[in-house]
Amino acid sequence: MEMKQNWKEQDRWGMKEFILLMLLEFVIVIGCIKFVVHPMYSRWLDHDLYAGTLMGFTIAVVLVLGVYFIALRPQKLSWSEVGIKTFAVKDWKIIVLFSLIFMIGAVIIMVLTSFIGNTWENSKTEAMRQNITFFTVLIAFISAAVISPIYEEIFYRGFIYRWLRTRVGFIGAITLSSAIFTIIHIPTYNAMPVNFFGGILLALAYERTNSIWPSILIHGITNGIMVLLTSLG
Repeated sequence: MEMKQNWKEQDRWGMKEFILLMLLEFVIVIGCIKFVVHPMYSRWLDHDLYAGTLMGFTIAVVLVLGVYFIALRPQKLSWSEVGIKTFAVKDWKIIVLFSLIFMIGAVIIMVLTSFIGNTWENSKTEAMRQNITFFTVLIAFISAAVISPIYEEIFYRGFIYRWLRTRVGFIGAITLSSAIFTIIHIPTYNAMPVNFFGGILLALAYERTNSIWPSILIHGITNGIMVLLTSLG
């Protein structure tokens, strides 16, 4: 039987689960999948968009299974422990508001950083722009608006933010989880300011709604609109 508790004050995990999942992220995902497996996908598919999407799906499977087998199953916990639970109808206001803030903030940050010479293209975006078809836009949309938001919110907000929240409080958790979320996007250095800003907003949405679904929706809506705007631009 699961113990009823305030998720912001107590959890069933220890340092072992946190360290194992950090190793999974920084050794397996970054060290292996991003720098070893991704180049293999690129050579195999000969298309950056398809290779990037397949890499994202691979990372999604690894991290979600990691959360299940490291954090949930050993403790006989349900997915609700990482925020997969219903949210109130009133929380749609937060979803709409935070999506707008995210998009406006991202544009402002991109404009400001452009003055110091940063560019905002990545290999998947460039690949889509070189051959804009319904299929390439669909693949990019699924990758950015569906796959990434689901696994990233479960892992970075559902587990990491939750774990930090019970130990270092709200400010510490929102700062550290956003920093980790930013670091894992290396080598896309030019997107790091937006990632940090987004990490704060998405953690705040989880904090306000007690469910990870609003964060997933905000993340998906924002990424999806960005993909569509890129395809038109």
